[in-house]
Amino acid sequence: MESSLEAFSGGEEMVCVQRLRSLAPAALRGLIRYNQIHMRNTSGMSAGYTQTNVVILHQSLADDFEKFCQANSGPLPLLYRSEPGEWKCPPLSKDSDIRTDCLQYRRYDNGAFAGSLSCLQDDSEQLKDMVTFYLGCSFSFESAVQKLGVPVRNVQQQSNVSMYKTAVPCSGVGSFSCNLVVTMRPVPQDKLETVVKATEPMKKYHGAPVHIGSPDFLGIKDLNKTDYGDPVQPHPEDVPVFWACGVTGVEAVISCKSPLAFTHSPGCMFVTDVRNEDITVSHAAEIPEVLQVSSRPLHYSIVSQLAAAKIRTLENVIGVDPGDRGIHHLLIKDELLKSSLSLSHAKSVLITTGFPTHFQHEPPEETDGPPGAIAMAAMLQALGKQVAIVTDERAIGLNKNILDNALEQGILKTPLPLLCYKEDDADSALTFLCENGNAGTPRFDHLVAVERAGRAADGNYYNARKINIKHLVDPIDNLFLAAQHIRGVTTTGIGDGGNELGMGKVKEAVKKHITNGDVIACDVGADFAIIAGVSNWGGYAVACALYILNTCEIHERYLRKAVGFPRSSERRIWESALPSIDKEEKLLNILVSHGVRSGKTGNLAMEVDGLAFYNTHTDMIQKLRDVTL
Repeated sequence: MESSLEAFSGGEEMVCVQRLRSLAPAALRGLIRYNQIHMRNTSGMSAGYTQTNVVILHQSLADDFEKFCQANSGPLPLLYRSEPGEWKCPPLSKDSDIRTDCLQYRRYDNGAFAGSLSCLQDDSEQLKDMVTFYLGCSFSFESAVQKLGVPVRNVQQQSNVSMYKTAVPCSGVGSFSCNLVVTMRPVPQDKLETVVKATEPMKKYHGAPVHIGSPDFLGIKDLNKTDYGDPVQPHPEDVPVFWACGVTGVEAVISCKSPLAFTHSPGCMFVTDVRNEDITVSHAAEIPEVLQVSSRPLHYSIVSQLAAAKIRTLENVIGVDPGDRGIHHLLIKDELLKSSLSLSHAKSVLITTGFPTHFQHEPPEETDGPPGAIAMAAMLQALGKQVAIVTDERAIGLNKNILDNALEQGILKTPLPLLCYKEDDADSALTFLCENGNAGTPRFDHLVAVERAGRAADGNYYNARKINIKHLVDPIDNLFLAAQHIRGVTTTGIGDGGNELGMGKVKEAVKKHITNGDVIACDVGADFAIIAGVSNWGGYAVACALYILNTCEIHERYLRKAVGFPRSSERRIWESALPSIDKEEKLLNILVSHGVRSGKTGNLAMEVDGLAFYNTHTDMIQKLRDVTL
């Protein structure tokens, strides 16, 4: 050991970081033990070896803290729990002493920070009744991602990693109750999928990121103001990527207000003799995929390749063109997947439907639209989201009766609020969508239009035959236009002909390839445009995609930010919310009983868009269920 000290201490000069990268853990711990390293963190040291967070508590709290770790395994992957007074950790290191082998410690008295310490030897007597927890650390995966060409900015800048308290609550146990702490590493946009694939299998070191994109989603106001560690400077092409952090354990210690507790100082880890798991993507049971779901604010989501493939199959299934309208020209790949991912993250969703194509009848509505909207709403409700429907004021009575009947017959399990939109002034849309008309507090995260009449470039609303039906349509389009200027609100349009709300995203293709498209094309776009042979099928597909996403282990973990336990017990509830032949048959009967007609033919019969329910729509529903289940 003396030779190591001579070789690396350099007297009182700072030890070279690059030389510390290749130093064996035992030698590094020796330098730390004899106070020969004057660094502020262990990032990049003994590259390729596992580093751990450390929490030391009185033995009376140990069982509850272990349960707290199990309940929040993302931030607190437990690698070893010592016996009371055990200063070594045989599974992790051959020659170590937890009293001396961290760069710096923190002491907490009754939950209050009582100062930093370079060692704990003076507290040996009290430590005899205390238990040490060794928890996985994200420093352990840094060398693995560097090998794949992903720059680690905090290592490059020789700074501690950035750490932030979030607004995400952990699952509490006993006296332990705190919010999640995360680390942030800026990652080049073109390396996002690489870093996610590399870290997803590394559950001992926090696994995959819990958030990618704007810190707003985590309740973090300013990335330049860290709660622990240093601000790390991103490069222009970088995206903020957040991992669950073991410093959550420090916050847990503060919350329990133990008379005495110790932790490592954030960034000053215990370095073990255990080599990091040399995990490649091929070893992962499920391979993750990364997709951008919003640009305002920036937001990416994660899903397994298997789940993504299922949803892409759903998109292909509903993309058939039974009316030979030429809708394949309107298709944009992955719109169903991205829209469903965005909806999966949403807490509150507003759905609109209603296309009064039969202007000579009362009611003028068609059977395409409401079933797809209700199928989506049922799944969103099952997933615990707030859902409301907005429609034309003249059709409130009709839609109330339809929703009441759907509730009575078990198609819906929970009542759906029904709204109408009145435009009194230029701020009406903002007032409707946001609390007190404040764009910073939107009431809805996502707006969805399912077979909703959309405004054309001349300000009118047209059915497929170029007949103007503006007198029957309220300007709900303006909600979608206003949403473009409200940060955090995303929109989806579902259509089958190009004249539906949201199809403005593909209006040039509509004008070129759809009959009468130069006149009827909707001019109002949406963030995502889902094209289906019948719009109801698009609604069914979204409901199925939401089920697939929430039963996907990779996506589900990302949704809950790796805290708490999986919601697998709710799988049966979600499955019962899926569209089924029985439920859609009941709903179509309800529509017909209220005088709602088939879109293409005007028949008051069991058909949608001129296609018989039996053998056409029933086959489609079964295909979607087969792919999903």
